Amino acid sequence: MKQRDVFLLSDEALRSVVDRITPAHWDLAAPQDWSFTPNPTIRDILAAHVKDEAWVPDVLAGRTIGEVGDRYLGDLLGDDPIAAYDSANDLATAAVNGPLDPDAIVHLSYGDFPVSQYLEHVSIYRAFQAWSLAKHLGIEFRMSDALLDGLEDVVLPQLDDLRSFGVFPPEIEVPEDSDRETKLLGRTGYWF
Repeated sequence: MKQRDVFLLSDEALRSVVDRITPAHWDLAAPQDWSFTPNPTIRDILAAHVKDEAWVPDVLAGRTIGEVGDRYLGDLLGDDPIAAYDSANDLATAAVNGPLDPDAIVHLSYGDFPVSQYLEHVSIYRAFQAWSLAKHLGIEFRMSDALLDGLEDVVLPQLDDLRSFGVFPPEIEVPEDSDRETKLLGRTGYWF
């Protein structure tokens, strides 16, 4: 299932950025459009990522918000935010590497979707957040060729639909001789 592979590559990309965040970054302002929290900090963004990772095993098991309850409310970062993220990431990776039925229905806060589509949604989020977070913090980052292959396969055929749902901003023109990553970022409105 290509969605599994794209998820794992996107998740690995995000972890490669998160693992280079230092305590000096925690209180830095994050863009408001990254969070529903007013005046978010990088720590707030990491907290959201930990919750997102923590939910993966439950979502793939078909559990609803009602069944999970308040398990993921409150501070999941504790005294070592990177370790908390890595632990949740390890559990998410294990769940995605387990047996999956791509057509099984999972329950998200915004509706019910097949597993394959859920993996697409969270892969897109992770891949572009890895790039955005790295860019924002000045962390060196490049998408791997394998991740670019996966994103081109998953995103480009449905780019207009995703853009109409507000997933991507308008396309940005990039130089004609740009590399693949820059071209993808331009088409999805992320390059700047």
